Amino acid sequence: MSMVDIFVQDRIFFPEDPELRVLGTVEKLAQWRHRNRGPAFIRIGRRIGYHGTDLNAYLAAQRVIPNGKAAQ
Repeated sequence: MSMVDIFVQDRIFFPEDPELRVLGTVEKLAQWRHRNRGPAFIRIGRRIGYHGTDLNAYLAAQRVIPNGKAAQ
């Protein structure tokens, strides 16, 4: 597990799971899905799930490394 891996790799998380609050509200996740943004998701019947590996990959992609220069 790398430093960014905060989600269990082999677990499916559902929008109402408290662990997903780090990403936003249930409503925010629904908006992202509607706009094709945010982490990859899967449909399980009528339910939406997020695989732990996809959540960790999404968080890793959001990482910003400052260049050390002053903002202008």
